[in-house]
Amino acid sequence: MATIRHHFRATEEGTFHKRLTALTRMLGVAAAMVVLVVGAVPQAQASPSAAYIGDGYPNNPHGVWCVQHLINDVYEDIYPRMRPIPEDGLWGPNTKWGVKWFQDQVYLYPDGIVGRATGQKILEEGDSYYGGHNYCYSYVPNE
Repeated sequence: MATIRHHFRATEEGTFHKRLTALTRMLGVAAAMVVLVVGAVPQAQASPSAAYIGDGYPNNPHGVWCVQHLINDVYEDIYPRMRPIPEDGLWGPNTKWGVKWFQDQVYLYPDGIVGRATGQKILEEGDSYYGGHNYCYSYVPNE
């Protein structure tokens, strides 16, 4: 208690208690503000209804990047130090080729479209840091 009193330089017992009460109120208000701000930030949620990825689809850049990254991880497991798809978030012929290659590897029809079945397999087979139920789960269609 002596250090708190010294910190506030309170010379009288009443002044010290007034300052301590005011400080407690300010901390309470600050804590309430933190709760309000944190509560107002939307939380990321999984989205099994993420749009398909491929020719003719909206192709969210995050989803395309996830597909590129996760397929590259699978490819690199088979062919070390090789990542054939540029991870640029843009749908194009290299990404479509990678999706078809992946679909063939996991015995899915190789149509080059990331639908729910292909997306689920990509999330399962790619690295666990981005795949699975982590970052990419919200952007890649899945079951």
